[in-house]
Formats: sequence, structure tokens, C-alpha cells
Amino acid sequence: MTGMSRLLTALAIVLSFAAAPAHALRIKEVAAVQGVRSNQLTGYGLVVGLDGTGDQTTQMPYTTQSVANYLQQLGITLPDNRAAQLQLKNVAAVIVTAELPAFAQPGQALDINVASMGNAKSLKGGMLVATPLRGADGEIYALAQGNVVVGGAGAAAGGSKVQINHLSAGRVPGGAQVERAVATGLNDGETITLGLNSADFQTARRVADAVNGRLGSGAARAIDGRTVQVRAPTDANARVNFIAELEELTLERSAPAAKVVINARTGSIVLNQAVTLNPCAIAHGNLSVTISSTPVISQPAPLSRGQTVVAEQASIQIKQEPGTMIQVPSAPQLADVVRALNALGATPQDLLAILQAIKASGALNAELEVI
Repeated sequence: MTGMSRLLTALAIVLSFAAAPAHALRIKEVAAVQGVRSNQLTGYGLVVGLDGTGDQTTQMPYTTQSVANYLQQLGITLPDNRAAQLQLKNVAAVIVTAELPAFAQPGQALDINVASMGNAKSLKGGMLVATPLRGADGEIYALAQGNVVVGGAGAAAGGSKVQINHLSAGRVPGGAQVERAVATGLNDGETITLGLNSADFQTARRVADAVNGRLGSGAARAIDGRTVQVRAPTDANARVNFIAELEELTLERSAPAAKVVINARTGSIVLNQAVTLNPCAIAHGNLSVTISSTPVISQPAPLSRGQTVVAEQASIQIKQEPGTMIQVPSAPQLADVVRALNALGATPQDLLAILQAIKASGALNAELEVI
């Protein structure tokens, strides 16, 4: 069995489990309450205590400037000529990022990511000094500090280098503390809005029908294919209980839209169980061009005062493997589609072009998405 056959067969097995009956969908699995979301935080900081693996300050002058500014905040002022001459091998300038979850309160700990923005060789063993983390509005929402954990290792000597994973990025578990809460409009107004994870009018209608079936006609209405508006209690405690019960309401599962997702960079192909094929015929063959170059030395005759000349002799070979016309029958089930594609004997890269051609001919009953 070829590698492509094993790939598609494994895909069919996985999707056969996905197509099996499962528990009913809950509203919380297809939608979320608008306004309940996380926020991204970012900041610029310094990692100190490195073992000579920090930024090369001759090429990264802003690292030296950052250290001088930090010392000035601590009451230590360096002369301008001394600040420019600092050689800080144990300091690295970094970008710090974190995700502020919904309803985060002051004092709560957050995990942070630290990544070098200069030419530091490694952040292993370093410590991040106090770094304010700002939101999109420019306000400070958290303060980060702590020892950087790097999931890698490396060594270099005598021009040789060995490295496992990346050494220029790491994490600080619980390294940030929330300083300010983000206000949400969850308790504002007489309604809440449910935002679907993906735009689908059928799902929006089913969510509204499920809410109306539980709470009575008119309790919910679908605004469009992505949002459903629901009347909710105005009391904060009652609204939380209402949303908790609302998210547990079940929906009838609907068949997904037929889709084939192709990753042109890796050659990965994913099909869902709704993909079908109409009868078609496919011819597939490979054309390879090989170009080789051989050095040829022209040696002059003795005492001829000539010069030795080195030339190249190129050889070009073109090889075309015979292609056969394969008739693909109608394939109403995913397993039939997999068998039909296996019959082509094509590599994943070739299959990318074949699937696009089948779609263009109208024989592939699915949406083709290339990422």
C-alpha cells in the first residue's frame, strides 16, 4: 500500500467515527455570548542574567538605551558617553505577550510568552524584569516578571553547534499579575446576543427555535446568519443563571457543508463525510526533467604557452512516464471517494492539482478551500 493510500484510508477511518451518532450539540458548542472574550496584551522588556548569550549591543543599540533608561528609573544616571559604550552580553531585549481572559480580576496570575527581538543566542537561565503589559487602548492591564523557562538546549564550540528546539523564546508560568479588570457589557440592556462560531443561517434558526421551545415564542430571534438575540433577566445573578441554562440547550445536528481543505505548503488534504463525486475520467502521468553538469578540463600541449581551461558539459534528459485514463465512478460515500482517489496512485502533491481539476469539471460536489 502506498503512502497516499495509507493517508486516505486512515482519513476514512477517522471520519467514519465522526459520522457515527454522537451526543446532541449544545448551544455553548456552536455559539458564545458576545462581549465575553479575551484580550491580547503586549509589552517590551529586558531579560537579564544570561550567560553571555544576550544581544550584541554593537548591533542592537536600543538594548543599551533600554538598560540606561531602566537604571535611570532606579536613580542611577549614566553619562551619555558611558551609556553608548556599554557591552551587555547578559541582557536581551524581548517582546512579552499574554492573553487576558474574560472577567479577569486584579491579582489574578497569567502565563506569559517571552521572545527575543534582537540577536540574542539564548534566553535560557534569564529573568524578565518588571514589564508593563498594555492592551489595544494603550492602558496597562498587567505587570510581568519572573524566570524564563526555555524548552530547549544547545551548545557550541570550535565552530560546531548543536541545538534542540528554539532558545530565543520561552514562557513564564504565572509570570504576570492582573492590575486592571476589563469592563464587559454582559449585564447591560434587556437582551444578550449569541454569536455563532461560523456563519450559517440554518444553525442560527435552530438556535432561535431551541430557545423559543424552552422559554416560549418570541424569546429569541435570529438577526442574521451569525447572531441570535435573546431576552434575558436584568438582575446580574439571574442573568448568570439564565446564560448557564441557555448554553446547555441542545440542538439537532445538521449535515455539514461538503468541503475539501488543501494545504498547498504541506500537501495535506482533508475531506469531510459530505464530499461526493460524480462520474468522471482522469488521465495522470509524470514528466521529469533532469539536468546534469560535468566539468571538462582542456589541457594545452607542452611548450605551447597555452592556458588550462575548465569548461562544463551539460546533459539534459527528459523522461515522461506513461499516463493511463482512469474512469472514476460515482462516489456517494466518503469511503467510495477514498477508494476512487486511491485508484489514481498519485502523490499528495499531484492530488492537489487533480482535485482542483475535478472541481473545475463539475464532478466534485464540494467546496474546495486552499490554505
